[in-house]
Amino acid sequence: MRTRFSLRKRLLIAIGVSVILCATAIAFGTKKSGSIQFLIINDSNGRPVKNAEIVVHPADKTGVQKEDGYELKTHDDGKAEINGIPYGKLRVQVIAPGYKTFGKDYDLGQPSMELTIKLQKAAAGNYVVK
Repeated sequence: MRTRFSLRKRLLIAIGVSVILCATAIAFGTKKSGSIQFLIINDSNGRPVKNAEIVVHPADKTGVQKEDGYELKTHDDGKAEINGIPYGKLRVQVIAPGYKTFGKDYDLGQPSMELTIKLQKAAAGNYVVK
């Protein structure tokens, strides 16, 4: 009898600890985050666009952009990566001299996302040289 009571008591303690841990995680709002791998290429020839500026802003459920954001630039191969991005709506903008500015909203809901963005050449005289 004593062994059965001891086992039952241990089981109740384990369940209680599990409930407390779950409640704590919910209370502190543990947020999932992921990474995004970018490939920025020229739409007309498929060549990588180096030194393109990528700006990523979280957005709320209605699409309103939040103030905090991330900035990064592509390497010679047109690639860039960012880690630790909270799950949810994101507004991505890509700016490169000689190209039209790209902007689109995405929904990050997985640990890793790959985005290939094709930039279109701007008409002569319609872009700002940085």
